[in-house]
Amino acid sequence: MRMKALMMAMALALPTMGVEAAPADVAAAVAATDRPAEAVKLDESRRPAEVLTFLGLEKGEDALDLFTGTGYYAEIMGRAVGPEGSVVAWEPANFYDEKAKETLAAVTARVPNVRVHVAPATAPALPENSFDFAMLHLNYHDAYWESEKYKFPRLDPAAFLGAIHAAMKPGGTVGVIDHVATPGGDTREVVEALHRIDPAVIRADFERAGFVFDGESDLLRNPDDDHAKSVFDPAVRGKTDRVVYRFRKPAA
Repeated sequence: MRMKALMMAMALALPTMGVEAAPADVAAAVAATDRPAEAVKLDESRRPAEVLTFLGLEKGEDALDLFTGTGYYAEIMGRAVGPEGSVVAWEPANFYDEKAKETLAAVTARVPNVRVHVAPATAPALPENSFDFAMLHLNYHDAYWESEKYKFPRLDPAAFLGAIHAAMKPGGTVGVIDHVATPGGDTREVVEALHRIDPAVIRADFERAGFVFDGESDLLRNPDDDHAKSVFDPAVRGKTDRVVYRFRKPAA
């Protein structure tokens, strides 16, 4: 009896060994046969399995898809993190029309661990210390965009990133993919004209907000892209030069 008690005491005294998280099953998520055909068509240019592998998405994580749009990445991430994980598909209120509601309802029906969160772009209303992973796919430049036509308000990039920083758990990862602009010029003017952004602006903004730069991939770089063209120009649409950055919220 005393031996059993001694062994229990020794076990309690030993340091707790951390459990290493497993990579998310992104290849299987992308290969799912019930994904919409229009989403599957985008895979060749977006390379989601390779991008999410580089960014380090893991099983069981709570993820955030900012400016989710059609839910392209929310759906893939929801499948990849598995039932122990979750995804919040955040969409600014001005974009959440009937078509968006229908499209995102179909995503949540296919992937039950995805839920939609709608809020004004100027007040994202994200819960603090809640996410292990976040994705900003082709839309960080919108922090510098405003549109009366689309009812998209002028944002303060620092305040927007402050909300994201607060929402991430310590050690959490943020992946940023965006269309590359030629350095120079006023950022808001460049975004308004081309919907592109200088990667140096992205990095400076995130580091100023308290994130640490944690890596870059050339998976989506395209030296043949004409940076003087709008990303909606048929000559470059879907084939733009895109930067892939990984940032991390410090663990301490």
